[in-house]
Amino acid sequence: WYTGGAVPGGPGPAVLIGHNDTRFGRAVFHDLKDIRKGAEVRVRDTNGTSLSFRVTGKETVAKKAFPTERVYGATQESTLRLITCDGAFDAEGHPVDNLIVHAELIFG
Repeated sequence: WYTGGAVPGGPGPAVLIGHNDTRFGRAVFHDLKDIRKGAEVRVRDTNGTSLSFRVTGKETVAKKAFPTERVYGATQESTLRLITCDGAFDAEGHPVDNLIVHAELIFG
């Protein structure tokens, strides 16, 4: 999780960034593209406490136009952002987009 932001379950957006695939195969966010609005996401904090979040939406954005304020900006609620690469590849083999999933705390 992005340590410069909120702790999962605390006020503001907790941001978790992960690969969807690597040269070795599937990675932690491989199936993130399939998540739907209303789905439940569970996150375990460093103390082992499980927190549940409800997906409120997802978006694919160009890395060159990354919505920094929408992802990292302050919120009154406890929110979660899950981010991975998405889209086509550039000439060097790097994905040009990011998939961003937005979720809000249900209970913790």
